Amino acid sequence: MAGSPGTHMEQQEPGATLDDGMDSFLEKFQSQPYRGGFHESQWEEEFEKIPLFMKNSPSEIDPLENPDLACLQSIIFDEERSPEDQARTYKDEGNDYFKEKDYKKAVISYTEGLKKKCADPDLNAVLYTNRAAAQYYLGNFRSSLNDVTAARKLKPCHLKAIIRGASCHLELKNYVEAVNWCDEGLQIDATEKKLLDLRAKADKLKRTEQRDVRKAKLKEKKQQDQNEALLQAIKARNIRLVAEAAEEDEDSASEGLSELVLYGLSSENPCGARLGVDDQGRLSWPVLFLYPEYAQSDLVSAFHEDSRFIDHLMVMFGETPSWDLEQKYCPDNLEVYFEDEDRAELYCVPPSSTLLQVLQHPRYFVKALTPTFLVCVGSSGFCRNYLRGKKVHQLDSVPFQTTSPVPALLHCSGYGDGQPGGEVEKEFPGKKLLHC
Repeated sequence: MAGSPGTHMEQQEPGATLDDGMDSFLEKFQSQPYRGGFHESQWEEEFEKIPLFMKNSPSEIDPLENPDLACLQSIIFDEERSPEDQARTYKDEGNDYFKEKDYKKAVISYTEGLKKKCADPDLNAVLYTNRAAAQYYLGNFRSSLNDVTAARKLKPCHLKAIIRGASCHLELKNYVEAVNWCDEGLQIDATEKKLLDLRAKADKLKRTEQRDVRKAKLKEKKQQDQNEALLQAIKARNIRLVAEAAEEDEDSASEGLSELVLYGLSSENPCGARLGVDDQGRLSWPVLFLYPEYAQSDLVSAFHEDSRFIDHLMVMFGETPSWDLEQKYCPDNLEVYFEDEDRAELYCVPPSSTLLQVLQHPRYFVKALTPTFLVCVGSSGFCRNYLRGKKVHQLDSVPFQTTSPVPALLHCSGYGDGQPGGEVEKEFPGKKLLHC
């Protein structure tokens, strides 16, 4: 009994010691200020340094500047933890970036998780699927499709991967594949609304695409038939066409020329004109007139083969062109020529001739499906100088039979190198005027 009070007193001593320590701790603050507190003007910046209150974590963590954050990071990404734990940590980090719509960093985190090569196929499938979602929102649809394909190898019935894969195929305009992926997903869950909506959209786009393909093929076939008919009409008229480059042998020349013509019949020249045929099977050509004296040109967009040259000249020069300062380009004063480049000779065309009569001349060759003619004022000094030294043939007039409407003109800028005569001006010894 005598020892009981002593024992009781010994039990009270630690508490008394704690109280004394707290009292001395508080008394110290009364005698000197606390120096570890936040300054009232910088408290927000100070809070930002504490990991719990950080709004944005630094991309690179410096242990000297952020020792607390570096310590936490070392705990979270401890290499001594199992690959599964590390992969889950990276998955959670990627999910946080994904929620913040920072998809690039999300991709990096999911990739780091996959690098751990954990033995959990479900976890790896989730990492692939999540990375696919981030890639999808970055617009990397093929990368996203590769990831969901990898996810399905690990987990074939992973519905999220199937939905994402169908969406990727839809964005890549692989509508048939999108429908197939949707069908596979609907076998797992026939009521999945996202798959039902995706399938309806993909199927509609697939049908539209197939319809457009059929229409394009029909249009192409129709155009080919029309071009073949035009080519046969040209051959039936004995009109000679030439390619820009000469072929080595006759067979290849014929084949290359046919390809050139078929291509040219489907395309327009720079001024938007092309060879056409009317309901009576008569051809209309885009015809280029060159005026070497002034380096000017006119393009008749549809020169009917039965029209006469004089008919077009009357329209073209019914008013004086702005470049004809001497007002000498009148229909009655004009002479029309075409050039035989192989022989370096010129042929004078009677104004009363029709286009077809000239095109059927054995020495006329149509280039690029656009007949070309030179026009000069016959009595001018320029014309005399231009013809000096050249062999010139005079075509005989052919009785005119029918007249077709004269279409509007397309006016073009200068031609050749911009100098009078351009590329058609060539000198040859001796001047002869021959009748054909």
